[in-house]
Amino acid sequence: MARLNRRDPADRQEVLHCESTSCPSCRNATYVAYHNDRRLIFLTGSVYYTIKVRRCRNQTCPAYKTPLRPEAEGALALPHSEYGLDVLALIGTLRYGQHRSVPEIHATLLRRQVEISERTVTLLVHRYEELLALRLMDAHHLRAKLHDRGQVMLAIDGLQPDVGHEVLWVLRDVLSGEVLLARALLGSGEDQLVPLFEEVVQALGDDLPILGVISDGQRSIRNAVQRALPGVPHQLCQFHFLREAARPIYEADRHAKVLLKKNLRGIRKIERRLEARNDQHAGVLTAYCLAVRSALTDDGRPPLVHCQSIRVGVERYPEG
Repeated sequence: MARLNRRDPADRQEVLHCESTSCPSCRNATYVAYHNDRRLIFLTGSVYYTIKVRRCRNQTCPAYKTPLRPEAEGALALPHSEYGLDVLALIGTLRYGQHRSVPEIHATLLRRQVEISERTVTLLVHRYEELLALRLMDAHHLRAKLHDRGQVMLAIDGLQPDVGHEVLWVLRDVLSGEVLLARALLGSGEDQLVPLFEEVVQALGDDLPILGVISDGQRSIRNAVQRALPGVPHQLCQFHFLREAARPIYEADRHAKVLLKKNLRGIRKIERRLEARNDQHAGVLTAYCLAVRSALTDDGRPPLVHCQSIRVGVERYPEG
């Protein structure tokens, strides 16, 4: 679909030159053959670049007529993209770091004065996933990080920012904390998960054995582990296990709260009668009614969730 409105003019203009004026193949001098105009949008504003492209003069050189673009261009944005790498990094952080939806990411960028559409946000999310997968599946990088330990304890979990959208499956080493693979899949079945395990095993090689696998109790994950990693111990995640074990107690507590509300529906009537009184007994009764109302409206939390909130509060306010 064609653009319906014109973009605002760029905030500033810059010219990019090649750092080297010699050909990388034959070392002969190159010349400026032509220039390209490229407008890039960053979080700090938009820049209109004039890119000086050079070519080799030597007709016998393998790089003859091959365009030599400025080295600094690659540090600004991806090829054929009009948005800078800082915008791409922010989109990835909001998507998988804060579990924001595409409309929420779009709204955040608009508040930061970044001209972008929701469709472009979706495309940049896909580019972010591609870059992440290439970075994480660098076999040399993984071996260098895991070589000292000599073994891997594999953990797998799926992250789904929005219901109905693709699931980002993350496989990481529990011992070192390194992410081994991150891949977005439309499904979460056994046939889709088996290739992920096989890809990690191939990247690790024979010198980095997998001691065990940790995951939740999803049946497709259990079946995929049995197929791709036969004989490797598979343990359920303790957090998921305790959360599921506490779910019946949590539901029973919610049911008891509903029954308690039915027996205490007259609190509001008592508060209305006490509004016209200023004596000491009225103040005590009013405070008691507020305490009862607070207990009824304060939803209980399952185990671990409450402990996590307390820990965060202590870290933020240690003196309190």
